[in-house]
Amino acid sequence: MSSISAPTDATAVASQPGGTRHLVSSIVTNLKEKARPSDTELSRWKRTFEAFAHQDESGEEKYLDQESFIDAIAPSHDFSKIKRDAYRILFKVADSGRQGRISWEDFKVFETLLKRPDADYLIAFQYFDTDNNGQITFDEFKEAFSRVIGSGSESIPFDFDCDWAKLYLGKRGPGGHVLGYSEFTQLIKGLQGERLRQAFRYFDKDGDGYIKPEEFQRIVLELAGHKLSDPVLERLPTLCTLSPGQKISYSEVIAFHNIIREMDQVERIIRDATAKSKDGRITAADFLNEAAHSLRYGIFTPMEANIIWHFASRGSGDSSMRLANVDFDALLDPKWTSPQQRISIDSSPSVEGQGFMNDVLHSVYNFVLGGIAGGIGAFAVYPIDLVKTRLQNQRSNVVGEMLYRNPWDCVKKVYANEGGVKGFYRGVIPQLIGVAPEKALKLTVNDLVRSKMMDPETGKISVFWELMAGGAAGASQVIVTNPLEIVKIRLQLMGELARKEGAAKRGAVHVIRSLGLVGLYTGVTSCLARDVPFSMIYFTAYAHLKKDVFHEGRQGKQLSFGELLTAAAIAGMPAAYLTTPADCVKTRLQAERRAGVTHYKGLIDALITIPKEEGFRALFKGGIARVIRSSPQFGVTLVCYEMLKKNLPYPYGPEAQKVVPAAGLMDSTDLSRVRARNALKMLLDTSSRFGQPPTPQRVSALPSILRPSSSD
Repeated sequence: MSSISAPTDATAVASQPGGTRHLVSSIVTNLKEKARPSDTELSRWKRTFEAFAHQDESGEEKYLDQESFIDAIAPSHDFSKIKRDAYRILFKVADSGRQGRISWEDFKVFETLLKRPDADYLIAFQYFDTDNNGQITFDEFKEAFSRVIGSGSESIPFDFDCDWAKLYLGKRGPGGHVLGYSEFTQLIKGLQGERLRQAFRYFDKDGDGYIKPEEFQRIVLELAGHKLSDPVLERLPTLCTLSPGQKISYSEVIAFHNIIREMDQVERIIRDATAKSKDGRITAADFLNEAAHSLRYGIFTPMEANIIWHFASRGSGDSSMRLANVDFDALLDPKWTSPQQRISIDSSPSVEGQGFMNDVLHSVYNFVLGGIAGGIGAFAVYPIDLVKTRLQNQRSNVVGEMLYRNPWDCVKKVYANEGGVKGFYRGVIPQLIGVAPEKALKLTVNDLVRSKMMDPETGKISVFWELMAGGAAGASQVIVTNPLEIVKIRLQLMGELARKEGAAKRGAVHVIRSLGLVGLYTGVTSCLARDVPFSMIYFTAYAHLKKDVFHEGRQGKQLSFGELLTAAAIAGMPAAYLTTPADCVKTRLQAERRAGVTHYKGLIDALITIPKEEGFRALFKGGIARVIRSSPQFGVTLVCYEMLKKNLPYPYGPEAQKVVPAAGLMDSTDLSRVRARNALKMLLDTSSRFGQPPTPQRVSALPSILRPSSSD
């Protein structure tokens, strides 16, 4: 390929003689001189090329043929209905030398083309520029487009002599207007609207302004079949029920076209409106109010809202019906299938068995990741927990008992008297061992209760059931938490007793043997009194902070790690401090009994005796330390869990497919892949026949960019 100097602006390049070829040369020049891709991009492109390339006969060079090129460039996960054959158009664009194969150099040029912000329009321009001279004449446009729409009875004709075409392309023959690249971008953007207008006029034989329902269905299939799900396409004729006469007016056709064209806006408005709704459901009036509130100029009409409600409500036609997000899925998602279809696909014995085992293994895998994350969180804040325990256990009414004046004094004395930093981690091993099942039980039970009590259509749950789910989660964890904490507390206090009373330091095994199975559940009532309200407050506050303060889900928003950390930390503060009295009582009930200090009969006795002997403030000893410990612990645990899931995904889950070298390079979030797909969408918007394999009768008449090369 030539590397001559050429302007980088697409319009300037395309305006030269042989403009498209010069444009390719310009890309090569920029690749070598100015717009060199980063090393990361080149490495990624090279891995993609190598993953799909074939070796040539000489064994010296690798290449991509048409099928392997499509494998390399087509998004592996796409939310549209673009068929694989449509990507053949891109092969012809990449194969600028018409060799029938794409080398590594060709692939780099094509990837560089896809980096351009106007790649989708440029690809479409190259399709219509059949002689590659950088200009599109009336005859070129007619030749290229007529070969696609065909001339058979199954095609909807297009009048190339219409006023719309003349406005853009002028008259035919010498002296006629020709389109440069920039002018072409405006033509292709407005082409679907003209196609729609002409298609309606073609079917409106008697000129009464109405067409038959099946004719409307043909128009939509031709111009937007790739944007709508099959159930919506099948129900298109029912649009005639919105007005009397069993026919469809031009206004309704235009309204439906506007909905399809603004589908992204429609979805955003629906998501935002349902998120603000208390019950997760909205009416057509709510939709229009949200549109007026969030859009400055693009206001949807009542007819358009009624059509949205018609298809979302399965043809009921009642715009006052309150609908949830799930009701709109068939209209918004081109690949949506009915629940019955999904059940029939997933209900075969082999798939069902594999699915069950896969779910079990996935749960075990997440359990392990949760345990690791919980262990990291617990380890990070364990010194704070030790200080909190020491402060809670000292009795202010016993002479000589006040070892620590405040948390900082406790830190200094533990460091000086108990072996430095090591002293802050006394009893940490049992804590780490118990964290995994404790966190797993809490999270699993909370999610289970929430899922059972949640409205399946809206995803909403009442505050009452949010509190009940949290309470059930807190109660379930006590079976693990109580034995864990009584061992931890006695080990944390052992260093203090050794210094004061000369008691020998013992390990966790000794504590467990001395307590026995029943003794491990000493103070279980106080543990329940702490963990149940803690989880009720924490999970409810956390959910509402994410939704109401950080607006998770609105306009598709996903919270950042910083926002998740903040939500977790704030939710943990009131939960930790308000449950401090129960935690203080639990600490004293579970601490080893000593002579000369008050013994409590149980939770109620302690709650009465402690304020009587030491004042009400004694119940909140260690409260600040508990807040300081709980808030970062939940934050650290959450961040670690998210990072582990991201970097060590379940190897047999859908998320793992994104990190497999070959498939990962085709992810639809890659901007170059999105632009390639958008170029195809732009062409499909004018005719669903783009990209279809040509019949033998049509091959000779195809534009040069689509004619099969000799090596195909």
